[in-house]
Amino acid sequence: MANHKSSLKRIRQEEKRRLHNRYYSKTMRNAVRKIRATTQKEEAVVLYPKVVKMLDKLAKTNIIHKNKANNLKSKLALYINKLG
Repeated sequence: MANHKSSLKRIRQEEKRRLHNRYYSKTMRNAVRKIRATTQKEEAVVLYPKVVKMLDKLAKTNIIHKNKANNLKSKLALYINKLG
């Protein structure tokens, strides 16, 4: 267990940040899953901009890496274009 006041505070901050990041990561994963589960192109086209916005925000705040966000956006765009 930590002995210093500052390290106790750091532990509290890290736990709070971990829960925050976990929430947004899970929300992002669910949104990506939702697009991949759709079979109608119109529905996927409506969802895509919202997911892209979410991915860009998470990449900007370093919750996910920017390359991961770009890879996901690319894969989703390919998936949507293949839907007929």
